[in-house]
Amino acid sequence: MVEPIYVPVLPMTRAAMTAYAQVDLRLRRGIAPLWTIVPRTGRERPRGQPITPDPEPDEAELRRWLTPRIDGLIDVMDGLSGWVDATHVERLVDGSAHSLWRLATGSSLRMVTGPERAPAQQRYAADLAFLSGLGLGIRVLLDEPPDELCRTQLADLIDRLRLPASRLDLLLDIGPVTDTAEAGKKALAALDLLGSLIAWRRVVLTAGAFPRTLQCLDAQPTRVAERHDWQVHRSIREARPDLRRVVVYGDYSVEHACSANVAAVRQPGPGWGLMRYTTTDGFLIARAPTRGPYRNERVRATARWIVESADFRGVGGIRTSAGERWLHSCAYGDGPRGTGNAEKWIQTGHAQHLSFIAQQLIP
Repeated sequence: MVEPIYVPVLPMTRAAMTAYAQVDLRLRRGIAPLWTIVPRTGRERPRGQPITPDPEPDEAELRRWLTPRIDGLIDVMDGLSGWVDATHVERLVDGSAHSLWRLATGSSLRMVTGPERAPAQQRYAADLAFLSGLGLGIRVLLDEPPDELCRTQLADLIDRLRLPASRLDLLLDIGPVTDTAEAGKKALAALDLLGSLIAWRRVVLTAGAFPRTLQCLDAQPTRVAERHDWQVHRSIREARPDLRRVVVYGDYSVEHACSANVAAVRQPGPGWGLMRYTTTDGFLIARAPTRGPYRNERVRATARWIVESADFRGVGGIRTSAGERWLHSCAYGDGPRGTGNAEKWIQTGHAQHLSFIAQQLIP
């Protein structure tokens, strides 16, 4: 396996999978996504807290829904490495067992578990990891600063899994970040307390900075948001230069850190979506209409706001991504064709972000 330089945490949606496939293969080889299988239906799942009873009403329908999506993920990955977190479906054995078995035996993706999960689910993930022969990712949610109890719970989990350290990856997940300094302290504490527990195969530190909500969009439909995830990464490198080659950078790309907790089948959304573009230090975010008068002209004007920004990297160089090409085409096109929709704008944002971050991280 090629050692990854970047771990994007992505929801297993059509937009994210299509975007990943659009990234140049030379860059993709250094990207190891952490995919989260989204729930099929029901209300949003709270982060790290299973709902009892599970909101999924029909395991037979879950099986029919999940099987082609897992097959699609296997095809998209095409033998490249990453992880899959099945936290939202692994308890529903009748609905997910066949698909998770396919993942374990027919792909190069590693399963994931975590200290907050029930022992039965932890054992299930370990058994699938044994079937795959690829090892297991342990995802630790750092919503609160880690302490000795957190270290003890992780040590107990490692002991129960009965897998050698050379088969275990530590996936430290800070979650949504709005305060770089506080997140940096939390990250350093986790690296010292949990990163030193065993000789992990690899350690990943991931955080999400894309905002969940934007206020006053009617009055201010365009804005720039800070990349706190990248700022945390830089603060860790500056505080602990010795960790530069030990800790792999991860982020949530251009979606909020809780996006994978939202069901795939949901009520119709608002009459607008967000175009998004990643820069060195921030996100360009612009609201675009999905319906209404002069919709096509307004969408193209929104794309032009991004394309004509000083941070837009153009479409003529070797670093140009599918995201830049689509935005440029949309900005200067004509008519309804090529203006996309809310899903397409997310896909475009992912494709541009994944390519840009992989390039940003190349030594």
